[in-house]
Amino acid sequence: MAFLSATLDRVKPSPTIAVTNKARELKAAGRDVIGLGAGEPDFDTHQHIKDAAIAAINAGQTKYTAVDGIPELKQAICAKFKRDNGLDYTPAQVSVGTGGKQILYNALMATLNPGDEVVIPAPYWVSYPDMVKLAGGEPVVAAATLENAFKLTPEQLEAAITPKTKWLIFNSPSNPTGAGYSREELKALTDVLMRHPHVWVMTDDMYEHLAYDGFEFCTPAEVEPGLFDRTLTCNGVSKAYAMTGWRIGYAAGPEPLIAAMRKIQSQSTSNPCSISQWAAVEALNGPHDFIAANNEAFKRRRDLVIDALSQIDGITCPVPEGAFYVYPSIAGLIGKTTAAGTVITDDEAFATALLEEADVAVVFGAAFGLSPNFRISYATSDEALTEACRRIHDFCAKLR
Repeated sequence: MAFLSATLDRVKPSPTIAVTNKARELKAAGRDVIGLGAGEPDFDTHQHIKDAAIAAINAGQTKYTAVDGIPELKQAICAKFKRDNGLDYTPAQVSVGTGGKQILYNALMATLNPGDEVVIPAPYWVSYPDMVKLAGGEPVVAAATLENAFKLTPEQLEAAITPKTKWLIFNSPSNPTGAGYSREELKALTDVLMRHPHVWVMTDDMYEHLAYDGFEFCTPAEVEPGLFDRTLTCNGVSKAYAMTGWRIGYAAGPEPLIAAMRKIQSQSTSNPCSISQWAAVEALNGPHDFIAANNEAFKRRRDLVIDALSQIDGITCPVPEGAFYVYPSIAGLIGKTTAAGTVITDDEAFATALLEEADVAVVFGAAFGLSPNFRISYATSDEALTEACRRIHDFCAKLR
């Protein structure tokens, strides 16, 4: 359609949202579909956070706020960064947006010029490359393979950096793999970045508090203080606090960058929801004991899924350090044919056949930049996961 912008040719719709919508459509049509596509905790937002939102409504906190966050939330974010990460930021160095996605998008829009490159380790969250393209930049994908536990090596990072590189987008624990970088692994990457002072770091720390088996989270500016002045440390309340629908993300970084992001936001969405902001204040400042309880359930579900998938011939499923995803390889299934006659040519064909023949919705690996794999979100009930794994096992057992 000639009326539409040519910019749209550079991007594609979010595959994770597409899978979730497809599962909903099939459910509405009467199919017994188990959706494992959405990266969303099934736990309800904790009561003290909801109470804070209700109190804000009753107190009349329902008007426009400052474009990038109320002072109380910015103070809470500064306290969080100091408490959890040992990072000292002032409120002037903080930006609050409508979800973590807007924070990342604002930063890219505010900094990228045509031809600028952004290094993105794969597997990556599906939106990173497309946001870079929308902002006029060029994604440079560096594949972190199963052999390296889905983690970028210093040598790969060094090879991906050019004089045109403006950002590295760094996500740990990762969506879609759950892979988390140890302090030593991250220090090896920051040592590379210290040799390239023109490269900035955009962290996506959204899964910071979702870690298992003693894994200790760390973020680049914490590991290498020399990167502090060229790091945008991004986070949000969506995952750990089960607040996906509240749409609050935030970041801290150098004041000129934060001011540029505020300028973008002032001409796009303006302020995030006032009620959600007050709920986020309570989430960050209030009790956090429920996070550990949620993590116990997530770890149990992770182990349930890995144990089940590891019994399927042709599937290899590494154990992730955090988040709530597993990213199994189906290299051993490529070329086989399903009971309905579909040839598994790639991971997209596998995911499509699994949905059509077994009523299980997963996201195919090509959407995340590394194949042949698929992503399961285990942020759902034990019963649903048990039944989904049974269906996947039966589906694979019938391959020939």
